[in-house]
Amino acid sequence: MLKKIPLHTQIIIGLVLGLVFGLIVIKTQISPDFTVDFIKPIGTIFINALKMIAVPLVLASLIVGVSNLGDITKLGRIGGKTIGAYMMTTVIAVTVGLLLVNIFAPGKSLPPETRENLMTLYDDVVGDKTNQAAELAEQSPLKPLVDIVPQNVFLATTDNGSMLQVVFFAILVGIALLEIPKSKASPVIAFFDGLNDVIIKIVGYIMLIAPYGVFALMASLIVEIAGDNPDSAIELLFALLKYSLLVVAGLLLMVFLVYPTILKVFTKVKYKDFFKALRPAQLLAFSTSSSSATLPVTMRQVEEEIGVSEEVSSFVLPLGATINMDGTSLYQGVAAVFIAQALGLDLTLTQQLMIVLTATLASIGTAGVPGAGLIMLLIVLESIGVPSAGLALILAPDRILDMFRTVVNVTGDATVCTVVASTEGELPDGLIREANPLTSTSDS
Repeated sequence: MLKKIPLHTQIIIGLVLGLVFGLIVIKTQISPDFTVDFIKPIGTIFINALKMIAVPLVLASLIVGVSNLGDITKLGRIGGKTIGAYMMTTVIAVTVGLLLVNIFAPGKSLPPETRENLMTLYDDVVGDKTNQAAELAEQSPLKPLVDIVPQNVFLATTDNGSMLQVVFFAILVGIALLEIPKSKASPVIAFFDGLNDVIIKIVGYIMLIAPYGVFALMASLIVEIAGDNPDSAIELLFALLKYSLLVVAGLLLMVFLVYPTILKVFTKVKYKDFFKALRPAQLLAFSTSSSSATLPVTMRQVEEEIGVSEEVSSFVLPLGATINMDGTSLYQGVAAVFIAQALGLDLTLTQQLMIVLTATLASIGTAGVPGAGLIMLLIVLESIGVPSAGLALILAPDRILDMFRTVVNVTGDATVCTVVASTEGELPDGLIREANPLTSTSDS
């Protein structure tokens, strides 16, 4: 019976049941330890399984994608379009966030008592994040470029946080395969092509436990937010409700205004069909808060449901999961100004323009994993002279907002991928293919 229910419906059911279960546990205080000890591990296993295949998927798909482009000229053209589009959507996202937070000024309404309690509660966490940001601040301006090149590619493939190094190596291998004789390149390409198909098949296996994993993640999240005080989560979220709603409003503007406009201008794809096709990936992004973990499903939906060629998707999407963070960048713009407002600081136009620049550059190479946005935010705060301890003000709702902004990150990746495919003539008349997300398989 369960197999007849579409995947996205199963995931929604898992989300709702997890939310209800978590609220019941914190309200009744019936075995909260049981939830953390025996239910949360199911969600952890699900995320670990997706992360397990993230690096081999990026490596294999990028090598095949680059080598299938046929020539260096095409690689440069598609690469230029992809990076340019990603930078454009990131700048738009930060700008939207800054406009909203300046108009509604949520930080000026934050109760002083809440601010002081949060600063005390999260002092240790802020200290850890501050140390990491301080290390980054002391580095050379060219350190990000140095970090792109791995000292040991095998070591890089063992760490999802080094995804940009894997991307760099995969692109180099793909370019080299274009330059060597076809007779020698073909067996290598065939190997990685086969590996890519195997990984996609494994994705199907992992997605069978997606509803249960999502249930476990949501239930344990609610219980852990509450802690020892059942009312603390509700009080904290209420105090920061205006800020949280503003972030969500900005993210919704990206999903329902900016991306539809981009698709309408550059493609023939109807956004309603696009959104429907991408729904399983969006729901998974929401539950895992990881664009890297969602990448396999995003690639499957974009190829099988939207009709983007594997040649384009295998290049654009892995790159997007690494360098494109629209939702995270928008959140950073709102959060930075919110913290400044809450601490009574007025930011100049120059400082806010610095937020746009820093957030855009910081998004490049940031690991697509839960919580990475916090370190990026600290870099932004340091760049505009706002005390980094103010991060404590937004830690409480951050995990929940992380879920929403990851949806935007994934949607932005898919939007750019569809646009690039359309401009390259790799989209079949802008038509969405009809298929069941749960049972769809690639026969190509």
